[in-house]
Amino acid sequence: MDKFIGFIGDSLAAAWYVFFESSPYMLFGFFVAGIIYVFLKPEQVARYFGGRGTRPVVLSALVGVPIPLCSCGVIPAAAGLKKQGASRGATLSFLISTPETGMDSIPITYALIDPLMTVVRPIAAFFTAVVAGISENLLGRRDDIGQNVVCPVPNVTVDQPQPSPSSNALPGAGQPFTSKVADGMRYAFGELLGDIGPWFVFGVLLAGLIITLVPDNLIGGYLGNPLLAMVAMLVAGIPMYVCATSSTPIAAALILKGLNPGAALVFLLAGPATNIATLSMVSGMLGKRSVAIYLAAIVVCSFAMGLLVDYLYVTFQIQPMAVAGQAAELLPEWIKFGSAFVLMVLLGRPFWPARKTSKQASDQAPGSCSKTCCSNK
Repeated sequence: MDKFIGFIGDSLAAAWYVFFESSPYMLFGFFVAGIIYVFLKPEQVARYFGGRGTRPVVLSALVGVPIPLCSCGVIPAAAGLKKQGASRGATLSFLISTPETGMDSIPITYALIDPLMTVVRPIAAFFTAVVAGISENLLGRRDDIGQNVVCPVPNVTVDQPQPSPSSNALPGAGQPFTSKVADGMRYAFGELLGDIGPWFVFGVLLAGLIITLVPDNLIGGYLGNPLLAMVAMLVAGIPMYVCATSSTPIAAALILKGLNPGAALVFLLAGPATNIATLSMVSGMLGKRSVAIYLAAIVVCSFAMGLLVDYLYVTFQIQPMAVAGQAAELLPEWIKFGSAFVLMVLLGRPFWPARKTSKQASDQAPGSCSKTCCSNK
């Protein structure tokens, strides 16, 4: 019993360390995400995504990289783009680049892993999205199929609104700049944090378990081969539901235990972009052939970028275990303590009595759908 209590204490202590070091970067990431929400909306640039050329695919990948949406939440947004005239290749490109990275995950990658992975991760997401989009244009079906996206909730269908003269307006159009920023902050630290927060906490707790439970020589003994490690991370990541933010502490903990950075990148790319619910919804929206292209692009590009990352670490003589998390040490302790306190308060907001009562009333409203995958952010 004492050993079990000690194990739980050590795991929570390790999880607290991960949470403590990443809190300032999480808050900064949500702040930037709020600004992006106000000033960069997918529907605003939907008119550029039509056609079967390369340009719409590249633009959709560029737009998707900074937008903070999970692999399930991105489906309604992508369906809206497709309904407004985006090509199938551009839609598939957006479906990959958006969940694989985002402005909420880039700062935490810098804090928990290292600057090199921070730069490579969005580049890899962009590259994978472009390859998938071009492949879809060349190999995918040319006919359009269903425009509605069915959530994995019985009898609930997400219908995208019909375009209107004001559909391209920014949220809060005509409001003062400060009001727009306030709207963005309410979204970032309200709805977005509510969607991502539980998964981030799950990732932090799982990272604490990995740090405490996994022996230092386990990964080196069984996953010492880089290619085998990549295969293992791919198999673990595809069915798992993790967002770009929550996958970062898990990958950082595995790197600290000896996982090669290329395999960690495979997990960071495959985990957030794929899960069973997402694959089923992509099949319903674009067809089974598009699902095959979607998975093939992620697998091939993840392996290619993983090999490139391992080569870069060797070329620049970077020891991933030695540099992981060092960037977070640049901030003074008082900023980390203050950020950790603020983040804990924000994460606890859904459990406040008044908010809990309000949420219950909202859930009981007729026709309401409170699932993350059904929210078109």
